[in-house]
Amino acid sequence: MGLKDYKIAWFTEGGWQGKVGLDNPNMRNDVATMYTLGAEHYPIFQISEVLQHFGENHFDFGIVTLPKTKTEELLKFDMMGDLKKLCKKTISMQEGPHWLFQDYTMEQQIWWFNALSEFDMLFAHNHKDVNYYKGITNKPVHKMPTLMLTERLGIESSKQKNDSVIIGGNMVRWYGGFDSYIVAQEFGVPISAPSMGRKIDREDELDINYFPYMTWTEWINNLSQFKYGVHLMPTHAAGTFALNCAFHGIPCIGYGGLDTQEELHPRLTVRDGDMTLAKQYARDLKNDEDFYIECAESCRKNYKFSKYNESKFTPYITNILEELNNG
Repeated sequence: MGLKDYKIAWFTEGGWQGKVGLDNPNMRNDVATMYTLGAEHYPIFQISEVLQHFGENHFDFGIVTLPKTKTEELLKFDMMGDLKKLCKKTISMQEGPHWLFQDYTMEQQIWWFNALSEFDMLFAHNHKDVNYYKGITNKPVHKMPTLMLTERLGIESSKQKNDSVIIGGNMVRWYGGFDSYIVAQEFGVPISAPSMGRKIDREDELDINYFPYMTWTEWINNLSQFKYGVHLMPTHAAGTFALNCAFHGIPCIGYGGLDTQEELHPRLTVRDGDMTLAKQYARDLKNDEDFYIECAESCRKNYKFSKYNESKFTPYITNILEELNNG
């Protein structure tokens, strides 16, 4: 069976319902994956209503992205009980770093653990997340590669670069923006950054050009102009920044533990906190043209042959779902 032969429901905290079209301007990772799977999206807090509407065993697979917040609201109804009635097989999709639940109340932590233990299978962002979830749940866990639908959307990788650097996040520990800023200064060129949801007061006073909030398509096209990327983010999840840079052939310096960084930019990956080596890599990229060309060409090639693009992602994820369906 192909992906389009399965009935797949995907539940998140998003307040919208329906399937994703290619005209969606926010075709970021999760939305791109929903499109590729042909999944129908529903708000997670409406699982009971969806069950009442369709009845039992309506969907072959039910994928749930547990929100990073609002956990208390999930405790108010039998989420897993209703989900298992509605869907023949149930799958959890990781949201945020795997340790995030340990900031919840004790009651919420126990609920979260029990919920994960009831899914038939789990999807995780990185290999280290796969090992973590396997260890605490004893459930089948597979990596869900972060997906870019660039070819289908007609987005092309640009080789024309300005002598400038972009960092991947704001000045909070979650994004490691300060680390990225210090390393970016080594290039001696203009520094830019996106505006994320955790941006703090007075960041605009730094010598950083902050972009306004953009749709995903606007972001990808805007990113293409930069020559260098730095994203020393200690919070490891989907790894979209390193991935987006690789698509455009932008060498990106980043911390290890993030699969998109390690697999697409192996020559520019450092251990957490190794600012000395990160700064040296910045100087090497700036001063050694051969090294820069090698990193730029290799990250573009690594992306092409990775599971982060649709041609490799689709057969990979199809095999996983077929195995679960037949198990």
